[in-house]
Amino acid sequence: MRIVVVSGTVFGTAEEVAWRASELLSAAGLDVAYQQHWQLQELLQQEPDALLLIASTTGMGELPERLQPLVDALQAQQPDWAGRPVGIIGLGDAGYGDNFCLAADELEALADELGLVMLQDTLRLDASESVTPEQDAVPWLQEFAELLVAWSS
Repeated sequence: MRIVVVSGTVFGTAEEVAWRASELLSAAGLDVAYQQHWQLQELLQQEPDALLLIASTTGMGELPERLQPLVDALQAQQPDWAGRPVGIIGLGDAGYGDNFCLAADELEALADELGLVMLQDTLRLDASESVTPEQDAVPWLQEFAELLVAWSS
């Protein structure tokens, strides 16, 4: 199963989570593709069987600036990914109240729009509770890997 990991970050934290996710998913026997900044055509050429979307929330609850163009392009292009599995990890700070992990909400809306199938609830990591989100994500990622392996069987 080919899984593509897409991340968007401002200060690098989501990329750290994405690197850790790539390691764990590869160790589970999945074919993982990850790079820091996907362009739409590069992403489409990967022909993903599954996606993992990871984003930190920035500003007033927006997606990171480098990820927004890809999300816009996916919404415009509408690739035929209906029925494929997806996982979403959002990073934020609960101290920002209603803006907490709004980027994850945007990714959930994108997944729904593309007809992707959520294998488990979105993981929302709170910076006010942890300084090691790449470690905090491990249990969720292990479960996600197991679900993907079962899905592909």
